[in-house]
Amino acid sequence: MRIVLIRHGDPNYEKDCLTELGHKQVKIAAQRLLKEGIEEIYCSPLGRARQTAQAFSDASGIKEIKILDFIQEIRFGREGELYDNKWNPWLGVNALVHEGKDVQSENWREYPAFKDNFATEDADKIAVETDKWLEEIGYKREGKYYRNIRKDDKEKTIAIFCHGGSSAAFMARVLNQTFPYMCGVLLRFPHTTITVLKFDNTPGALTLPIIELLNDDRHLKEIM
Repeated sequence: MRIVLIRHGDPNYEKDCLTELGHKQVKIAAQRLLKEGIEEIYCSPLGRARQTAQAFSDASGIKEIKILDFIQEIRFGREGELYDNKWNPWLGVNALVHEGKDVQSENWREYPAFKDNFATEDADKIAVETDKWLEEIGYKREGKYYRNIRKDDKEKTIAIFCHGGSSAAFMARVLNQTFPYMCGVLLRFPHTTITVLKFDNTPGALTLPIIELLNDDRHLKEIM
């Protein structure tokens, strides 16, 4: 099983849609994605991700776009301070790194930038829902790994069109890393970047996904 994660195109966050540049990006990304052999499309319910997914649907002829509510973008902040940059997890992890803090600490939720932050709450919810969804498609969590509970060893590739924060939380769970660490690793990459995770196809095997590709944005060179 291969899971292709695609960040949405350049957005207008206020209107939750793509900008003119974003529409150009997703058309180019769609052509690039045709090389991945994608068979199914999953998508965040948010508009910017859905428009990105639709561009690939149009290019590939795969009509059905399955909505995954849990993979929508994370919030950050507290009550009354939503999207205040002092709670921004990407800026927060930058500050932790500059201070020499361990962003892979098991106690990362106690750091001021993440304690009582909606980003932490949402990342934890995504972790739980990630395991539920993976079990639905044939990979059941056992400790830090996944048991292949599928009955066949057929290779299958599926795409998830989502967001920077939600993909960081998703990857933190499946790769057994902390959410701040993944925010740091995935920080400031361009829109429509492509990441590919591969799970063992062997029925019954205990597996940890291999990173085939991480934040590939080479397809954007023609408009950069």
